[in-house]
Amino acid sequence: MHRITGRAGGDNLIEMSPTESFNDDINGYNQHASSSTGSFQQGQSAIDKQQQSKDSVFFRDGLRRIDFVLSYVDDKAGERKQERRRVYEANLAKVGLELETEDKSESEDGKTYFVKIHAPWEVLATYADVLKIKVPFKVNDIPDNTEMPMNWLSTPFRLPETIMHPEPDFFTAPFDKSKSDFFLIDDKETFFPPSNRNRIVYYILSRCSYLREECGDKDKKGIKRLLNNGTYTAAFPLHDCRYWKKSRDTHCESERYSLYKHWARFLFFFKEQPLNLVRKYYGEKIGIYFAWLGFYTEMLLFAAIVGTICFVYGVLTYDENEWSKEICSGEIGGKIVMCPLCDKKCGFWKLNSTCNSSWQSHLFDNVGTVFFAIFMGIWVTLFLELWKRRQARLEYEWDLVDFEEEQQQLQLRPEYETKCSNRKLNRITQEPEWVLSRTATDLLAKLFLCWATVILWEMEPYLPITSKCARLCLSGATVIFWISLIIACIIGVIAYRLAVYAAFASIMKDNPTSHLQVVGPYITPQLATSVTASCINFVIIMILNLMYERVAVWITDMEIPKTHLEYENKLTVKMFLFQFVNYYSSCFYVAFFKGKFVGYPGNYAYMFGRWSKLRNEECDPGGCLIELTTQLVIVMTGKQVWGNIQEALVPWLMNWWGSRKARKHPESIYSRWEQDNDLQSFGQLGLFYEYLEMVIQFGFITLFVASFPLAPLLALINNIIEVRVDAWKLTTQYRRPVAAKAHSIGAWEEILSGIAVLSVVTNAFIVAFTSDMIPRLVYMYAYHPDGEMNMKGYINNSLSMFNISAIPVANSPEEGENPAWFNSSITTCRYRDFRYPSGHEKQYSHTMQFWHILAAKLAFIIIMEHVVFMVKFFVAWMIPDVPSDVRARVKRERYLVQEYLHNYEVDKLKKQLTHNNCSNDCTCPPMIYPTLSKHEVLSECL
Repeated sequence: MHRITGRAGGDNLIEMSPTESFNDDINGYNQHASSSTGSFQQGQSAIDKQQQSKDSVFFRDGLRRIDFVLSYVDDKAGERKQERRRVYEANLAKVGLELETEDKSESEDGKTYFVKIHAPWEVLATYADVLKIKVPFKVNDIPDNTEMPMNWLSTPFRLPETIMHPEPDFFTAPFDKSKSDFFLIDDKETFFPPSNRNRIVYYILSRCSYLREECGDKDKKGIKRLLNNGTYTAAFPLHDCRYWKKSRDTHCESERYSLYKHWARFLFFFKEQPLNLVRKYYGEKIGIYFAWLGFYTEMLLFAAIVGTICFVYGVLTYDENEWSKEICSGEIGGKIVMCPLCDKKCGFWKLNSTCNSSWQSHLFDNVGTVFFAIFMGIWVTLFLELWKRRQARLEYEWDLVDFEEEQQQLQLRPEYETKCSNRKLNRITQEPEWVLSRTATDLLAKLFLCWATVILWEMEPYLPITSKCARLCLSGATVIFWISLIIACIIGVIAYRLAVYAAFASIMKDNPTSHLQVVGPYITPQLATSVTASCINFVIIMILNLMYERVAVWITDMEIPKTHLEYENKLTVKMFLFQFVNYYSSCFYVAFFKGKFVGYPGNYAYMFGRWSKLRNEECDPGGCLIELTTQLVIVMTGKQVWGNIQEALVPWLMNWWGSRKARKHPESIYSRWEQDNDLQSFGQLGLFYEYLEMVIQFGFITLFVASFPLAPLLALINNIIEVRVDAWKLTTQYRRPVAAKAHSIGAWEEILSGIAVLSVVTNAFIVAFTSDMIPRLVYMYAYHPDGEMNMKGYINNSLSMFNISAIPVANSPEEGENPAWFNSSITTCRYRDFRYPSGHEKQYSHTMQFWHILAAKLAFIIIMEHVVFMVKFFVAWMIPDVPSDVRARVKRERYLVQEYLHNYEVDKLKKQLTHNNCSNDCTCPPMIYPTLSKHEVLSECL
């Protein structure tokens, strides 16, 4: 019995009969002479294979399109694999697919077989009904009045209209096999585009069994398992042509060539993206990614401009930096002796040795930093809200308005179906369902009863709660273990910083780097420690990434998610949690922990206690902000450069090496399927890693942007390259991915919203606690001795005093570590804090100025957070998620669709009533409304 319910998750595929056809005339389809390999080869034996070009997307008859290709290498010892292939291909033929095999003697390496798969109209129509694929039924006659003012300004950035809009706009509706004459079917061979065809075929491949029915093992099904166990080496849909030239076949669209020419070349970086063509060729899921990436890059332009202005402001006010002048002055900074920064190996030093780092810090630590932090809090809200509007417009243009995850994801994952042996009643579809049967018994029943009803209860697989809890607990424990491993590595890097700083300080005490003409004066123990620790941290990040990716996929598979959406969301959360800790933990340490828990001379704080001798790091008088900037630049830039190399260079080298012999062959011999087989597989998670890369970058430019206003500019430059690199590799270096639908960026949207909220908090804390902005403002407004609002005397005010004689022996420099200018006449040293001097009744306790500064910092955080959050929520409230014109067009289209469907049903009913002489002879309700009584149907007709 053939049963189509609209729910695609059953254990069995729909088995096609060779003689089955639609009842309606338009559904009639003349089957090809044969769908099997052997009979087809008999009919084509007269064709000269060497004279016929193999760079084609059609079977040897030149009529049937190749929708999918399977490849395998015949292993003489692999009898089990041969049996699996034989059964699997026989089962594919049973469901109506047509196969054609290319012998290994025809392949370039002489070892690889290729099985070409074609889905005839009957199969496409059946599964388009199952998958509820939307197809056109009327040309869209709603006028488009979206002309932009001064549209001529965008002319240099536009692409040809045929590239931007490759097909006309239609009203669409989910395909219904029983109403096929309602849709605009001009040519059955081209009615479903190649992206829909390969999606349907992959749906069948992923659910077809490769064992005989008598074996009774339901777990043995799906192309994914066959690829994993080596039965097949690859499974992929074909590109329609070579990317650098059009196909010679006039029936081939050559859309790959158009994409390469107008989209995948870097010279077109300033042009708009042909998103409609991308969606048509690769499917909505990939189209949505490139739409989001392009929109994100456009919005980065505004953030980059404002950030650059803030940086320029720091450069222009370079000479007005009073505190840096005092540090560099020989009269002030040259006479201030600072306490040792580490035990034993660090000597006393003069404040003016940090002159260069103080000037560098001013470039980023100025009033513009506060403004930019507030601006980015508002920018991120505008980005998210405007993206929702852009996404809503794409949903309308790409026929995704009525697309719901639940509707699409009713397609259970094959792995879930096979691993869950238990069945339960579907809580949604538990009512009796009326099904039109097509067996011989049902045909006999129709003769007597006019209509046969078969009551079926929807049973679905499920995972017992005990098994689910056990799997979730193991998964959670694994994630916690790996996050703990990252934290342990970060603690190790911090220990490295503490240990190596003493070594650098001892080595550099006599300025051995001064002979370096350009960078010598800028190299300090702090800078050397920061740079080397950041590089080590980056290497650790990359290594842990490679290891954790495999673990994340494994534990997600172990949880057996029910649907594809659930699988992607679970994997997304796991990967992002790991990446968040991996990439951002070192920046959080520098921003919020370094220099905050130091103590004071004679009572220093240690990382693991005094026994470890690892004294907590101090910030130099220029502040910790410049070190956070260094950390951010190294990790962010290193990740982007490494990511682009990994994305572009690695697949290119692998493809170049793999096809080095075949490239010499002429086009007529080097077949289209061999060319694609030599390319890299995009993989099911290919798009996932692209999103992950961009979201991590988004975190860098929002969470810590107050320390580096040029971060959006670096991200903008990277993304301009990223768009074209992703387009280039997808078009030229990877096999064509299986088309998939998506109406949004999924769980990433919630993650971006979470980062946006967190960024307001982190930037407020960076300005308050990492930057020296608040202490300077407090000094200028409340503690300047002359009552004038300037920064003279700030350095002397911000440094506390300690008697050298009171420093314990464990903290004192060893013999020979002190510089030559140090002598016994120097009795005090200074350190960065606000504490009373020795001899005071509250010696070494915090001064009142410290508590004033702390109160000002907390007040700034509260005010900044409330102001930014209020503006964020106001902006989000002011900007509707769906544009008004799109909302109106959606309502209009729904009304017209209902109207046309109603008219179609009425016309269909009239024809049936006329044909059956319903007014006199019919004793049963028509088939259009099987659940309505005769009187109800007649009254509706009247």
